[in-house]
Amino acid sequence: MAGHNKWAQIKRQKGVNDAANSAAWGKLSRRITVEAKKAGGDMNAANLRSIIEKAKAANMTKDAIERAVSKSSSDAASLESVTYEAYGPGGAAVIIEALTDNTNRTLQELKGVFAKHNIALASPGSALWAFDKTIDGYAPKTTVPLSEDDSAALMKVMELIDALDDVEDVFTNAE
Repeated sequence: MAGHNKWAQIKRQKGVNDAANSAAWGKLSRRITVEAKKAGGDMNAANLRSIIEKAKAANMTKDAIERAVSKSSSDAASLESVTYEAYGPGGAAVIIEALTDNTNRTLQELKGVFAKHNIALASPGSALWAFDKTIDGYAPKTTVPLSEDDSAALMKVMELIDALDDVEDVFTNAE
């Protein structure tokens, strides 16, 4: 009877937790690198401090944070922050923030997800009007009520979009 002892159970749980932490830390690390580049390495810059606080809240190690800040001198020049807009099921506006070194690749990955789920990529500014920019991202000015089917479809699409490597945050104005 293989795989039934305590270590096998711990190993499986640890693997799942490590994979989740790795994905979250990777995104936070890229964001720290870009913000440190913008701040010129100044650790007291407001945007950099807020991202570092988010990283600490996600239990990111101090070493990993310092490595991301030190990487800003070389690596961040190639990273670019982009915002995409789309309309999802039920007419809900979707804002996607990504941090990428290749905007064409990121756009094609998003278009692939959109094509499978009949979502329209919107032109810049056409969905942004429904949101206010806040320190944590985007907050909806107006909300759109969705049916249960549309809500389930939107949640599935948002999970698929969030799973992409370059995507940092996904926001919607659905209720």
